[in-house]
Amino acid sequence: MIEQLSVPTPAGSFDAIASGPRDGRPVLLLHGFPQASVAWEDHVALLGSTGHRAVAPDQRGYSPGVRPERVAEYGIDQLVGDVVAMADALGWDRFDLVGHDWGGAVAWWTADAHPERLRSLLVVSTPHPAALSEALKTDEDQFLRSGYLTEWRQTRVTERRMLENDAEALRRLFEWKVPPSRVDEYVRRLSEPGALTAALNWYRAGRPGGKIGAIEVPTAYVWSTEDVAFGSTAALGTERWVSGPYRFEMLQDVSHWVLEEAPEALATVLLEHLFAH
Repeated sequence: MIEQLSVPTPAGSFDAIASGPRDGRPVLLLHGFPQASVAWEDHVALLGSTGHRAVAPDQRGYSPGVRPERVAEYGIDQLVGDVVAMADALGWDRFDLVGHDWGGAVAWWTADAHPERLRSLLVVSTPHPAALSEALKTDEDQFLRSGYLTEWRQTRVTERRMLENDAEALRRLFEWKVPPSRVDEYVRRLSEPGALTAALNWYRAGRPGGKIGAIEVPTAYVWSTEDVAFGSTAALGTERWVSGPYRFEMLQDVSHWVLEEAPEALATVLLEHLFAH
């Protein structure tokens, strides 16, 4: 049920997985760090079986065909531009956008910059960027949770530490919540020359220059109570930054790795959201 695609854009060709009829309702699913498109494999297959046309790309830096060397080429404007360029290449005027972790951040910014292109938005784990920014200033818990960002921006030092001893530190990030075979796949991909540096360049590119506003498109946000990266302050504050129809779903006792730890619960929310809008 899963196809392998190459999606050509001006920046290069993105590797992707896909499922469903070519004329099905289009859904683009964006992965986060340190994962890849296969994180969405179960959900892509499910969407395809329900008549949607689901595509999950390996994003900038994760696709060998789109792996620029300059840190500046991993800014949010470029990442949002990739989403629009891929949709254009797929022939999608309007589509549903889904994202997790960094893919969720890109999804929020895309919804802000190009609301006319989106039919709906669903974000997993990552709060609205403005809600997260507020929490970093006012909530000590969120400030402490985000402390890893300073370390990860250290060029080369982080790569060496993450990959030494059979990528022990990189594997530990998954908190033993992701199947070992899938973790092996992520480690294999990020062990390719330049791949981990490219993935970390998302963090090193710096904060977006502009401000993000309230999201107009129908939005669902899924947050899990055991998420090590994002606390409740930013999660609960996200509602204030959505002006359109909004659904907040809290998954109890689930870690940050929602896609692989609670795939069925996420699938239920995803399908209900799409059918509602």
